[in-house]
Amino acid sequence: MTNQATSPGLSGVAEAARQAPGRGLPPVHLWNPAHCGDIDILIRADGTWMHEGSPIGRAELVRLFSTVLRKDPDGYHLVTPVEKLKIGVEDLPFRATAVRASEDGLSFTTDVGDEVTAGPDHLIVVETDPATGEPAPCVHVRADLWARIARPVFYELVERAEVVDGRLAVRSGGAVFALGPEGAGLE
Repeated sequence: MTNQATSPGLSGVAEAARQAPGRGLPPVHLWNPAHCGDIDILIRADGTWMHEGSPIGRAELVRLFSTVLRKDPDGYHLVTPVEKLKIGVEDLPFRATAVRASEDGLSFTTDVGDEVTAGPDHLIVVETDPATGEPAPCVHVRADLWARIARPVFYELVERAEVVDGRLAVRSGGAVFALGPEGAGLE
């Protein structure tokens, strides 16, 4: 990330994100700047944030950028009050890397430090590849941003699951979430 000082878009995004109060999130849903173009940032399927082909090595900077990320109908953007820069995302922008159970339900922690408790406002969705049968689980984080549930975390969910209407499912926040199609994992 050697070009940060010479990349006005990138430094502008970082500065806008820094101005968010505390650990709260900036109100990106209220900002409607003109589209300024694309910026060479890619979030790879494994969760690595890349800039100009190199990994962004500072976790604090990735967290900062994640707070001004928004998904619009035409794709993912880093948004400030004055700039809107399109980025690439190979799969989903975040990874759910940990889960813990509490009396409120199942709380997920993402690779950028967000924490959400699954329930009616934060759904767990598991799509299944029709060709391979491989599950692709995710959890809603905020707005239209989702986290891919990491394989070890999904295994934890399966271990906690119970059979509900012929499917493995988990309960959280007063909701029931199927972990796959009917009959899957019940053999």
